[in-house]
Amino acid sequence: MRIFVLTKKSVIVYAVAIFLLLGIFVVGNNFGQAIFTEGAAPDTLPIYSVETPEKKIAITFDAAWGNEDTDALLKILGDNNARASIFVVGGWIDRFPDSVKAFHNAGHEILNHSDTHAHMSNLSAAETESELSGCEQKILDTTGVSKKLFRAPYGEYDDNLVKTAGKAGYKVIQWDVDSLDWKDLSPDEIINRVKTKVRNGSIILFHNGAGNTPAALEKLLPQLAEEGYSFVPVSELIYENNYKINTAGRQIPN
Repeated sequence: MRIFVLTKKSVIVYAVAIFLLLGIFVVGNNFGQAIFTEGAAPDTLPIYSVETPEKKIAITFDAAWGNEDTDALLKILGDNNARASIFVVGGWIDRFPDSVKAFHNAGHEILNHSDTHAHMSNLSAAETESELSGCEQKILDTTGVSKKLFRAPYGEYDDNLVKTAGKAGYKVIQWDVDSLDWKDLSPDEIINRVKTKVRNGSIILFHNGAGNTPAALEKLLPQLAEEGYSFVPVSELIYENNYKINTAGRQIPN
């Protein structure tokens, strides 16, 4: 019978091996999850999606540049009984108040995307508050309604932004499905991206002024409807109270 003697050196070797195996297990079980700012806690994360048994999703647009596709988007959304959320920059409201009113009057909600499309994580708390309040006032003046939902330009955020927005009464909204329409993908590429990622409670990102977005939506929305999805504004998708946010930014009811 062979007797194995554990030396100090062998103990260290075995300990390192066990540590590495545990590390591989942890990484393997977390592969594919979203990665957030180092040290970020769930209570400082934006809402990326919503846990719900219902097949409902939010179609969202970021509006910061042109307005040439306003009429086309309104028609496509209307034809498919889809109420969307339009995150607008204050400067966009200044330039295109009629487009803002047209979306609002058609039943879509107008939400805050900052006043100047700034890199919000570079701003002080006071500057952040100014960006939020500046856009909020313009939305209120134009539509008569203002909801406390905010999406940061470029999708950039940090803990301080989420906390500052929260103190101002805002929930910060991201997305879990990015159409990448701003990259001038073809309509079919946009459709494939969305359909392979969408699920109950998804928040889908589009942009107005992206060349192939109307053509993609014209095909995509009927296909999603056939799969049983309904299209609701973000404010009707998310939970207002009694929820938690997991490490993937998914809002889960308590």
